[in-house]
Amino acid sequence: MLSHRLERGVLVLTVQEDPGIGGRAELASEIVAFMRAHRPAPVLVVIDEPAATPATASAVLRAHRQCGTWGVLMSAATHSAPVRRLLEASADSGGARLVVHPRVDVAISAAFKAAA
Repeated sequence: MLSHRLERGVLVLTVQEDPGIGGRAELASEIVAFMRAHRPAPVLVVIDEPAATPATASAVLRAHRQCGTWGVLMSAATHSAPVRRLLEASADSGGARLVVHPRVDVAISAAFKAAA
């Protein structure tokens, strides 16, 4: 469901399939575990097309709230315009804003520059 790699100092987590309503908490926990292990590296969550659902967006938003308490920069990337809008509209603005990109390469570049 979740793969990871480091690219230009950015932890890139890719959600490959929809966790469904029942899998949201588990996915959020997996994202948080990777963030904890790699902090203070910025994190980019890439949502592949099969995973572009409200359940995935919910898990990403849960993880974003947690990473904000640690001061970890987090962003997301997905080709799905409806999921981008959902993430942008529902992101907690209490900490660092969740930046949502339509392209992975641009998101990695932006996260790398922001962390420098």
